[in-house]
Amino acid sequence: MVLTVVAAVITALDTIQRKLGILVEGAALVNFDYISEVAVTTLSTRLANILLPRDCYLCDAPSDGGFLCPACELSLPRLTEPRCPICALPTPQGSACGACLKAPPHYDATHAAFRYDFPIDVLIHTLKYQYRLASANYLAQQLIAIVPESSPDIILPVPLAPARLSTRGFNQSIEIAQPLAKHMNLRLARSLAVRCRDTAPQVSLPRKERAKNIRHAFECNADIGGKCVWIVDDVMTTGATLNELARILKLQGADRVENLVVARAVS
Repeated sequence: MVLTVVAAVITALDTIQRKLGILVEGAALVNFDYISEVAVTTLSTRLANILLPRDCYLCDAPSDGGFLCPACELSLPRLTEPRCPICALPTPQGSACGACLKAPPHYDATHAAFRYDFPIDVLIHTLKYQYRLASANYLAQQLIAIVPESSPDIILPVPLAPARLSTRGFNQSIEIAQPLAKHMNLRLARSLAVRCRDTAPQVSLPRKERAKNIRHAFECNADIGGKCVWIVDDVMTTGATLNELARILKLQGADRVENLVVARAVS
């Protein structure tokens, strides 16, 4: 009898949480006050974790309140091999790769937590396209675990074009960067740079066309002379987007630009 009641309560709380989650996710776009929704959502989550263990976000197996179960946690494609300190591609002894030596990018370093492979690609995809914002905090914690010892002056999430932001309703880079900025005790520089030109999605283009597609897509009018900027994004593939954004930041005086990405495509 008790278990039946508890199950009914959890079902109701889950329904409330899911419905309010939609409101909360839309709030970033329409800019209305959703403090009460956040409070109720947080309360329902805490009650659910107390009454019944939370299941794994990937496979639904028991996870003892964790975001992932131990098996899924172990299956994540963490980047542990030596890699280029500039672009984060694998290299012998972790030295700079030939491409970065031949044509140095505008950014100075790249830090990546994972190889862009299963199942981290599932977490990122569901965050971006299925509005499962719970993934963002987990992914942010993975970035926090690999942050360099030095601290930046500015943390900048990669901007989305207004049309893309309107369609998606949120910027996944902001959602990932917020916990990181809080951890570093820095204010997130959401408006330091803007996406001034709506471009074709990079993922839809051949690698050789991506740099041309993203050229002049960003603007930054702030004086950031002598500053160290960390750019935060979910995935780095060719690095064209990050390189163009770093170019604009360097033009505005940035002394050093580093990329912090959840996953790096290595093939």
